[in-house]
Amino acid sequence: MKVKQITATLLSAAMLVSMVACSGGSTASSVTGAAASEAASSAAPSAAAGTEAPKKITIWAWDDTFNVKAANEAKAVYAETNPNVTVDVVSMAQNDIVAKLNTAFESGNVDGMPNIVLIEDYRIQNYLKSYPGALSDLSDITKADKFMNYKLKTMTEDGKVYGVPFDSGVANVFYRTDLIEQAGYKTSDMESLTWDKFIEIGKAVKAKTGKAMISVDPSDLGLIRMMMQSAGKWYVDSDGKADIADNAALKEALNIYKKMQTEGITITASGWDAGVAAVNESKVATSVNGCWYASSIKKATDQSGKWAVAAFPKMSNVSGSVNASNCGGASWYVIDKVAGKDDAKDFLSKTFASNTDLLDSLCKDISLVSTYKDAASGKNVNAPDTFFSNQTVYKSFAEWTNNIPAVNYGTSTYDIESKMTEAVQNVIKGTSVDVALKNAQTEVEGIISAAG
Repeated sequence: MKVKQITATLLSAAMLVSMVACSGGSTASSVTGAAASEAASSAAPSAAAGTEAPKKITIWAWDDTFNVKAANEAKAVYAETNPNVTVDVVSMAQNDIVAKLNTAFESGNVDGMPNIVLIEDYRIQNYLKSYPGALSDLSDITKADKFMNYKLKTMTEDGKVYGVPFDSGVANVFYRTDLIEQAGYKTSDMESLTWDKFIEIGKAVKAKTGKAMISVDPSDLGLIRMMMQSAGKWYVDSDGKADIADNAALKEALNIYKKMQTEGITITASGWDAGVAAVNESKVATSVNGCWYASSIKKATDQSGKWAVAAFPKMSNVSGSVNASNCGGASWYVIDKVAGKDDAKDFLSKTFASNTDLLDSLCKDISLVSTYKDAASGKNVNAPDTFFSNQTVYKSFAEWTNNIPAVNYGTSTYDIESKMTEAVQNVIKGTSVDVALKNAQTEVEGIISAAG
C-alpha cells in the first residue's frame, strides 16, 4: 500500500472513532487498524444498498422453439426472485454441444463451458460412465419421488441422480379421424391398439382412401426403438451388454416393420422435412411419434379438428409389451468444475425441478409434456385442444408417460444404430431376421467393447 493510501485510511479510522463517540456508541465496536478500516469502507456501499455482488449463469441448449424458449421462460421466472443473477441462454446445434462436451471432458479443460447444459437422454450414460465427476450430483434438488421413473433411470449412476428431468418423449399415434372413418373404423377402434390391428386398419385406409397409413425413413430407426422400449427392451441389457441376436422384442419389431411395408401401408419419407410434409400434405393417415411431434402436425392449420391421438400400439406376440413407449427427450445437467455450480443448482431447483406454474405455462407455450409428476394437475395440461378434436391430449400424454417402461439406453445408442440400420435394410431386402440379428450381434459387441 502506498504511503498516501495508508495516511488516508488512518484518518478515516480516526474520524469513524470520533463519530461513534459523539453519537454515544461504544468505542469497543469501532474499527482499528488500517487494513480492517479499508475492508470495512470497501464493504460499506454493498451493505448499505442491501445488494449482493452480481452473478452469472450460462445455459446451452438446442431448438429455439422448444428447449431454448423453455430456458428463457425459466430465466424470466428466476429473475423475479433473483435479480442479482444474470442468466445467459445460448442457442447451439445439438451436434456442436456434443462435440464441445466431448472435447472438454476428454481434456479436463472446462474453460468456456456453460454452467448448465441440455443433454439428450440417449447420450447421458456415456458421459456418466466415461467421465465420472464431470457432471454434478443433483440428488439434493431432483427428488426421485417427483419424477417419472423411466426418466430418472437414464441419469442415475451408483445411486446418485445427476440431472433434472425435462421433457417426456412419450410415444403415441397421431391419426386423422376423417381418414380412419372413411376406412370404416371409429375412434374407439384406435384405443388399446396392437400392431396387428394397426396394420389391419392401415390396409383398409389404403383400400378406401388411397392414402398410406404411415411413412417410414430408412435411415431412422425411431419406430423400432419405440417398439422395443414398449416391451422394456433395448439394444443392450441392464448390464450394458449387447442384446441383439436373442432379443425377442427387437425380432418382433423387425417383423412388424417389414410386414407394414409388404402389406403396402407405408410410403418412404427420407429425412425430417419429408416426414413432416407427408403429414401436412395428407399423404398419410397417421404419424407414430413422440408427443413433441404435435407442433409439426399443427403446422397444417387447415387440418384443425381432423386429428386425434391414441396410445402407442403394443406387440401382441411379446410378453410384457404395453401401450406406452418413448421417443427422444432430454434433461438439464450442471458441469461440475465450472465456477458458479451452486448458483446453477439453485436456478434448476427453483425452475425445472419444482416450479409447477412454469411447467404448466410451458405446456401451453411449447407443448411441453413434463416428467415432473405434479405438473399433471396444471390447467393447461387438462385443457381440451381444438386441433386434436377437443381431446385433452396433454392429460393423455401425462397418463401414458406414467406407463413407459424404464430401460438402459447404454453408452452407444447411435453407434449401434449405424450398424442396425444396415441390418434392418437387409431384412427388408429378404434376409431372415434371425440371420440379420446374429450378424449384428457380433458388430454391436465390438462397438460396446471399443466404447468401454
